[in-house]
Amino acid sequence: MAGRIRDVDIALVRERSPIAEVIGEHIQLRNAGGGNLKGLCPFHDEKSPSFNVTPERGMYFCFGCSEGGDVITFVEKIEHLSFGEAVERLAQRAGIHLQYEQGGYVPKRDHGERARLIEAHKAAAEFYAGKLFAPEAAAGRRFLSERGFERADAETFGVGYAPNEWEALTRHLLGRGFSADELVKGGLAKEGRRGPIDRFRGRLIWPIRDATGDVIGFGARKLLDSDDGPKYLNTPDTPLYKKSQVLYGIDLAKREISKRSQAVIVEGYTDVMACHLAGVPTAVATCGTSFGEEHIKILRRFLLDQAEFRGEVIFTFDGDAAGQKAALRAFADEQKFVTQTYVAVQPDGLDPCDLRVKQGDAAVRDLVASREPLFQFAIRSTISRYDLRSNEGKIAALDAAAPIVAGIKDAGLRKRYAIDLDRWLGFMDERFVMQRIAAVAGAQQGRPQRAPQAAPVDPGVRVEAELLKLAVQRPALLGPRFDALDPQAFTAPDHVALHRVVAAAGGLAAAGHGGREWVDLLLEHANEEGARALVTRFAVEPIQADAHAEERYAAAMLAAIEAIAVDRAIAQVKSRIQRLNPVEEQQEYNKLFGELVALEQQRRVLRERAAGS
Repeated sequence: MAGRIRDVDIALVRERSPIAEVIGEHIQLRNAGGGNLKGLCPFHDEKSPSFNVTPERGMYFCFGCSEGGDVITFVEKIEHLSFGEAVERLAQRAGIHLQYEQGGYVPKRDHGERARLIEAHKAAAEFYAGKLFAPEAAAGRRFLSERGFERADAETFGVGYAPNEWEALTRHLLGRGFSADELVKGGLAKEGRRGPIDRFRGRLIWPIRDATGDVIGFGARKLLDSDDGPKYLNTPDTPLYKKSQVLYGIDLAKREISKRSQAVIVEGYTDVMACHLAGVPTAVATCGTSFGEEHIKILRRFLLDQAEFRGEVIFTFDGDAAGQKAALRAFADEQKFVTQTYVAVQPDGLDPCDLRVKQGDAAVRDLVASREPLFQFAIRSTISRYDLRSNEGKIAALDAAAPIVAGIKDAGLRKRYAIDLDRWLGFMDERFVMQRIAAVAGAQQGRPQRAPQAAPVDPGVRVEAELLKLAVQRPALLGPRFDALDPQAFTAPDHVALHRVVAAAGGLAAAGHGGREWVDLLLEHANEEGARALVTRFAVEPIQADAHAEERYAAAMLAAIEAIAVDRAIAQVKSRIQRLNPVEEQQEYNKLFGELVALEQQRRVLRERAAGS
């Protein structure tokens, strides 16, 4: 059994794992002001970014799906690891040597399943790369050379060779301490008649990495005529590798994708290599499957595409019928992007790799630069199948293209393409074409649904939330006045729970200047899951005031919540007065009336302070 990781080591891992850097390996983060960063949530699909990171307090929170936590929580969720495995992964990243209680240091072989499989794939990648320059790999080196790749290029992309033997890799990894079960589970080997045998034999090998750079699978290209398998063979789905969620080259391309707000989708491993070497470092490829929704989610995290149509995704396809069909499949998913989408098709049918060999690096860059909007490509490809010399052919082409135009969500863009379609078909009758498209659009959309109305937010509850947010982020601005508040000042159940957590942690008197230590102390005392989630949320959610006005804002929120408490007291006094007979109970009546006057004076002062924000 593995021992418990020491608390001091866990704290050190948090300290040396900057949350913005770790999360930035998975999604693109941009400045959101006030020391916060924002990006598209990796845990749910969204059109506009609601995933916030606060490096100062080492926390993240998504206001769309309510996922939140610290850097360890993020790695747990994104990599599907246990707490201990996440700490170990971050420790390895930061170069920290962990110590374990109840038995001392635990060697890496005792780590969790995912970590073991990652280590096995890393060892396999090194094994394959080392075999590429052996005499038996001459066919593989010739394959690369014929496609314009040199030794340095192969080393950059980690290209290797799988020996044409039954158990070459298996023997090597078993000798390194990995079990047969691990090799089979990771897809590196498969069951043979007398034990595990290598999955890839006599093939050129490309390691497939995730966005963080870990090898999670392999792609293998046939070299030998005697090999009766498919031309390309990929790792099957495993605990590490899901082909619908993998993009080859994303580890190398992610920074340039974020920097340029551009992603280029190509069809093969050699196309990715050719593009990167030719000066298109944003190229990625799918691995043994067509481009789909999960791939879109991966790219959107790095593109950070938003409603302003910033950035571009460019699909490159062969110019033949199969390439056009692939482009039209991509069109079906086009509007799951918010960014602009394009198609780049080489008229002579050359893919980027062949194009680079025959015409040089500049031709690859020119191919990408000559991109055509995907809507335009889809429409023109559709109408090209019809004889536009006859009215019958034009009508048939219009009816075939109308669903594509009708499916464009942006009304202005839909109108422009309707006009273009009229011109391409040669009707010269925009009204007729638009009416035809409008009829199709109406049939596609059906009866419009009314958006659900958001429930109004109680102003008092909003004040409670802002005050508690300040208590988490800027406790020094509130001081003893917050600690002196009556617990009944908070009415929303989750706010009541969080106020109890603050009190249990020692109140704001124990907060010092706040920061990460204060948030950790609150989390330590938050025994209920809802309270923990609210601490995380309020540690990240921006305060509704500029930095230079936060002190005044804090005073105003305190005054506002005190005024609300006075409002309740006034209501109670008025209720008691109404039940009295002013003649028969004159003394009690006058006493309560005096209290009422004092309370209303107090409320007036507090409201003036609250208005000072």
